[in-house]
Amino acid sequence: MQIRISWPAGNITATLDGGTPTAQALAEALPLASTARTWGEEVYFDTGVSVSRETDARQVVEPGTVAFWTEGDALALPYGPTPISRGRECRLASPCNILGSLDGDAGLLATVRAGDPIRVELVEE
Repeated sequence: MQIRISWPAGNITATLDGGTPTAQALAEALPLASTARTWGEEVYFDTGVSVSRETDARQVVEPGTVAFWTEGDALALPYGPTPISRGRECRLASPCNILGSLDGDAGLLATVRAGDPIRVELVEE
């Protein structure tokens, strides 16, 4: 399953594992519009989707991971260190459900500004 995430300065696609309960819940909510928030080198935003933490949830992830922060009903898109990272790692606020990864350069997310409108939609095959 592929999604497109768009903001005023650009867009990026991501490939998700459509077999997870969180990915299925997100797909059913698309398209969605939200407002970007930033936390260090992470972009996150509310989805209006509420799901439980999955058993394989992780807090430290690779740059470009598409994660779902269950405590904030938000997609979390880290592209570098956050305020609680140790070194250059991507450490999320708490363990998040892992949905997939961004296609291409996650560093594009550096052009997202807090308050930017964000749109997420399914990419039709």
